[in-house]
Amino acid sequence: MSKLMVRPMRIADLDEVIAIEQSAYDFPWSRGNFMDSMTAGYTVMSLTRDNSVVGYFVLMKILDECHLLNIAISRHEQGKGWGTFLLEWCCSYVQGLGCEGVLLEVRPSNEAARHLYEKFGFRLVGVRKHYYPAMVGREDAMVLFKSFDSPNQTFDKE
Repeated sequence: MSKLMVRPMRIADLDEVIAIEQSAYDFPWSRGNFMDSMTAGYTVMSLTRDNSVVGYFVLMKILDECHLLNIAISRHEQGKGWGTFLLEWCCSYVQGLGCEGVLLEVRPSNEAARHLYEKFGFRLVGVRKHYYPAMVGREDAMVLFKSFDSPNQTFDKE
């Protein structure tokens, strides 16, 4: 049986993290983005299975909220429930910090992520125009928020 564990990201994880990031996103974060997040004291966690990184997230605490800056699961490990596991772990961690909720941005075109966030009770609270780079022009970002006061909230579908 595989051993699944969430632990602080290590510099030694970065080769695996960058490989996942590059396979998951058309416009991936750089090694420097991850290093800067670790140096800044953000919560930067790796999801490992049998000591191999299969996913990660980057979380920034701001007052009584947390901003989920990045989350990804290796393409080879998708469809196994790891994304659900990692997001659940992240939300539990945030609640343990005493935060009121979690904020994130997601591309409207990322239907798989939107579905996962909806399942977790994230709701649409705004739109950031031209937020993401795209193959042609820019793509808006849906700004989603999960409040721990109302766990069954969902966001509107477009």
